[in-house]
Amino acid sequence: MKKTRLTIILLMILTLVSAIITLCMGAVRIPVQDTLSILLRHLFGTDTGTSVSVAFEQIVWQIRMPRIILGFLAGSGLALCGCVMQAVVQNPMADPYILGVSAGATLGATGSLWLGVISGFWAFVGAGGACFLVLALSSADGKTTSVKLILSGMIVNALLTAFSNFIIAVAGDSDGMMSIKFWTMGSLTRAGWKNIGPIALIVLAAAVFFRTQAQTLDGLMLGEEAASTIGINTFRCRLVYLLVLSVLTGALVSVCGTIGFVGLIIPHVSRAIAGTAHRKLLPIAALSGGLFMLWVDAIARSLIPNTELPVGIFTALVGAPFFVYVMVRKKYGFGGN
Repeated sequence: MKKTRLTIILLMILTLVSAIITLCMGAVRIPVQDTLSILLRHLFGTDTGTSVSVAFEQIVWQIRMPRIILGFLAGSGLALCGCVMQAVVQNPMADPYILGVSAGATLGATGSLWLGVISGFWAFVGAGGACFLVLALSSADGKTTSVKLILSGMIVNALLTAFSNFIIAVAGDSDGMMSIKFWTMGSLTRAGWKNIGPIALIVLAAAVFFRTQAQTLDGLMLGEEAASTIGINTFRCRLVYLLVLSVLTGALVSVCGTIGFVGLIIPHVSRAIAGTAHRKLLPIAALSGGLFMLWVDAIARSLIPNTELPVGIFTALVGAPFFVYVMVRKKYGFGGN
């Protein structure tokens, strides 16, 4: 437990330092001392005596700060989703995408953007609908198993992704569809102080809830029969967990678009550090996912001058080598195997 606490403290320090550094990065480079002066003034009301231009203050506090917070929340939320889904279906390849939840949220948001209505609510509806379809298909014969959940998720994911692509293909508004295409590859450009609060509440509530379910998640990792033997109602747990995950995923997708790979790679990296016990795994995964997203977003908006690339591209490019490394490690296991 002492090692876990030290790891969490280290990750928190790295997150704080990374947030300050990435606030300085972007199309406009801002000196560290100016960034610190802006933060101290807005957070603590401290006047350092440093003269900072109005443009720098607007960039740091109104544009980059909400974006960094949203990126951290998105990374943390997706990492939590991956940890829980991998336990629920006892599959190391599970994440919000393989079970179709993200595809449902994407379809809801894409359709609403095409129709010109508010996308956030419909992303929730799409995620919930996808969750319902997966559960209905996997329990069609009266018994739900992890294999049926995965197969049902793959079917729903393929179907809903096809509908989203169809909307993009037939839409007449080329400018609107280009923004949707950019958004479906993951983007934090919609970050603002107005949408930070609701996302933070949802991510925090999900994190607290799943932290209380750590022992049950450990039991689910043992397999269907073993979990039932120790008194876990696997169907009810999966239903509740998937509903919570659909709300969390829908909230993130409605603001950030579809950011892949985070929910797949971060749980494995965290499991290699913390082990398979979810009491230790969940907080480390949440912090690691947030830290990962801070740097991915910084690279996406700094790599090419005056051009911002979708963060989803970099989560795959950066995540794939890490995943290969973790996968080939001889000491690494999943669910104790």
